[in-house]
Amino acid sequence: MVLQWIDSDHSPERQAEMRAQPDRVDWMRCIPFIILHVACFGVIWVGWSAFAVWTAVVLYFVRMFAVTGIYHRYFSHKTYHTSRGGQFFLALWGATTVQRGALWWAYHHRHHHQHSDDPEDAHSPHVHGFWWSHIGWITSRRNFPTDYSKINDLRKYPELVWLNRFDTAVPILFALFIYGLGVILETYAPGLGTNGSQLLIWGFFISTTALFHGTSCINSMAHLMGKRRFNTSDDSRNSFILALICLGEGWHNNHHRYQASTRNGFHWWEIDPTYYGLKALSWTGLIWGLKPVPKSIMEEAARMDHATSIAAAQRAASVHPEVSPFKKIMPAAAAIAVATASGSHSMLASKSEAPAMHHDVAGMVQDGAKAETTPTTPPLA
Repeated sequence: MVLQWIDSDHSPERQAEMRAQPDRVDWMRCIPFIILHVACFGVIWVGWSAFAVWTAVVLYFVRMFAVTGIYHRYFSHKTYHTSRGGQFFLALWGATTVQRGALWWAYHHRHHHQHSDDPEDAHSPHVHGFWWSHIGWITSRRNFPTDYSKINDLRKYPELVWLNRFDTAVPILFALFIYGLGVILETYAPGLGTNGSQLLIWGFFISTTALFHGTSCINSMAHLMGKRRFNTSDDSRNSFILALICLGEGWHNNHHRYQASTRNGFHWWEIDPTYYGLKALSWTGLIWGLKPVPKSIMEEAARMDHATSIAAAQRAASVHPEVSPFKKIMPAAAAIAVATASGSHSMLASKSEAPAMHHDVAGMVQDGAKAETTPTTPPLA
């Protein structure tokens, strides 16, 4: 088990046998996870500084973008293209989140979409309960291995397999970098009031722990909290609050209706910072081919929004008939119509010579997230 912390693909038993085991907490597997949380209490000894706190905040959002824009929208759903070198860079960036390797992440997320809110879904709150979907599932031995047969489009790249296999390498190097940065700043910029230990606690442990729970909110809450625009086969929901916490991932019902789009916020008012960031990256040439929401899906969204509005108005009328919006709207509309007709009649009588005025009244990407096996890419520089 200890060796498996270093080499994620190492296993004394067949991985298929591991995945067939019942769900239960593997306490040995929990040790690194517990250390990550307990280390946050180091703030009692290292204190805080404005620089350290802001470093934690910035690294939260920078790495949340790596989870949402890279692990989710690229490796899991291939909603845009990049070169092989760009792909490796994105995988390195994603590895700093300390949420395992890109291939493990993509495998589990694709499995989630295939079995969403079914008994086979590893982190459905409807099947397993809130806490298991939020934190318990990642401690289960059966969810530890990566089923490479489910990610054929990714496993053909040995550099990605290596990062996935030795998924603790990048987090350790990232933690050492943060600590070293704190030491350098203590020496050359003492006015910032930080040091290696303080920056390590805030920039790595606190920020990473917050990042984990922010990401987990999509597993545990995005199928419980919010509204449903589309009648999907699962209970995915749209939540503005979760969209703020997870940079646009809160529009979860949108995503489950059409997984191949680069954006989760289908309308301009559905804030989606991940999409904005990916759009900006596309201007650099690192990525390209961002996939839009098809017109048919947008038309379906408009129909569903209209039906929801009508249903809400009918419910309000049935609960409070004395304040029915229809009873208020119809008399007012009638009064406006009468006044308009009267006014028009008087104007026509006084200005009969005026000329009459006349006013005229008047491919698509396949549904579901299907990862592309080999996108066309420019040659690696």
